[in-house]
This record gives sequence, C-alpha cells and structure tokens, in this order.
Amino acid sequence: MAQHKIVVAGCGGMSNTWLDYAAQRENAEIVGLVDIFEESARKMAEKRGLNVPTFTDLSQALSATGANLVFDVTIPVSHKQIVTTAMEAGCNVLGEKPMAESYADAEDIVRISGQTGKRYAVMQNRRYLKQIRSFRDLVGSGEIGQVGSLHADFFLGPHFGGFRDAMDSPLVIDMAIHTFDQARFIIGADPVSVYCHEYNPPGSWYTGNASAICIFEMSDGSVFSYRGSWCAQGLGTSWESEWRVTGSSGTAKWDGAKLPVAEAVDTSKGPEFFLPMKQIEAAVTYEGREGHWGCLDEMFNALEQG
Repeated sequence: MAQHKIVVAGCGGMSNTWLDYAAQRENAEIVGLVDIFEESARKMAEKRGLNVPTFTDLSQALSATGANLVFDVTIPVSHKQIVTTAMEAGCNVLGEKPMAESYADAEDIVRISGQTGKRYAVMQNRRYLKQIRSFRDLVGSGEIGQVGSLHADFFLGPHFGGFRDAMDSPLVIDMAIHTFDQARFIIGADPVSVYCHEYNPPGSWYTGNASAICIFEMSDGSVFSYRGSWCAQGLGTSWESEWRVTGSSGTAKWDGAKLPVAEAVDTSKGPEFFLPMKQIEAAVTYEGREGHWGCLDEMFNALEQG
C-alpha cells in the first residue's frame, strides 16, 4: 500500500507536472481528482490513464478515497478553502504558490495548521536550479564582502488569458512571490519591511496591476529592490529575473539563465581612481533535480522525516 494516497485538487495544465512527479514515486498513489468542472477532472483521468474517481467537492473526495495528502493546484483565490478543508479532514497539503490571496487568509491557514497538526508546503521551484545555487554560493562565499544591496529586474509580457487577467494583483501575487523568495534564498535573510507601488501601465491587457516597484529592508541590514512587469513587450528578462548583488568589496550578477559572474577588488594591486578588479569564477555544486521536481523531492523528504 502506498504511503502517500493523493487527491489532486485542480486539473488544469499545471496539474500535469504534479501528476508526472507522483507517477515516478514508488510510495505515492493518485486516488482521486477534483475540479470545479468535473468534466476537466474526467478528461485528466482519461488523458493520464488513471482509473480513479472524480469529484467537484474536495470533502467528498477525501471521504470517499481515504486520502492522506492533497496536491493543491487550484487558482490562488481557492487556496484557503482547499488547504483548510484538507487539513481539517486530516490531510497534509503540498500546493502551488501563493500560500493565499491575502495576508489574512494566510494567517487563517497557519492557525488551522497549528490546530490540526497538519503540514502545508508551498511550491517555490526557483530555489532548485543549478545557476541560482551557484549564485547563492558565490554571494555567500565572502568574495564580494558584506552584502549591502540586492536588485532584481523582471520584465515579460505573457498573454495567459484566464484567471490571471482578472486578478487585482497578478504580478505581485502570482509571479513576484517567486522573485521575493529568491531574494531570501540568495542572501539568506528575510524581509522586515516593504514599500510597494504597483500600477497598471498603458497597453496592459490585465484588469489589475501588472507592474510593481518594491523596496525591502532585509533582516541583515541590506536593501532589496524589485522592478517588475508582466505586460512588458520586448527585451524580456528570464523568468528567473536579472540580478545584481553589491557587496563591500565586489559585485555579483546573474542573468537568470547562464552561470553568474562576479568581480571583486584585487588587493594585490595598488590603489587607483577606480580600484582594480579581479574576476571570480562561479562553481557548480548542486546535483539535485531542478524546478518543480527538486522542490517536490524536498517537500516529500520533509514530510517523511517529520
């Protein structure tokens, strides 16, 4: 019998990634599919060759299948309902970001997790890339000195259609959360305050604010600035953003795709108007799986090891 009996809530395109992952785990079994449109769940079961029941109601699904784990792959506005329903039914939850659509909903989820003793882990797949691991290691090596500031640019213009086009804050809630988490990961510090100005520029096809500028004060005393847009046409960045970290004796940069680069003061040479610099090589040390699969590996390891 499988250790993890999983009901998948939300049968849109992203659920394929989660189903792919579960299929290669020997100790996991999909026991039910849930979608607000049951036809979507039926089509997914047929497409994946899954002989499992389908539902429109998560409570019914959990009761009928005896599941102990829920994959929440629903849209952000549904996360609170899905996650709290699952935990109150005795299930742990692994889900797509964001945790919730509002801070109040997130607090409710944390409270119910505490009451039920059930775990909720939220997907942050940008941590699981060899390039960002290399960047984090380079920044943390001390080669560029003490970190003073961290800067990220994110400019893309995807035409998703669907729920994102109707959200109040599509960039900040559905995408920038990745970049904010990357900042925490890269410098090993947490935000303690933030100023955010979000806006919807000319030409935007989103109902809500698709652009934002944010300034974070971090717990290590550094400053993190974010500039982003989800309706920027042309000269796009990578999905992982473009990064610059300035330290007391050097700078590291990462374009989000290739390996990072860095320069630091060359103390072996004499002082000049601009101090002489030396190139710093970035090392590749991460050997885990990347993207969603790397994150899910860690989620399951944490779940199984308590």
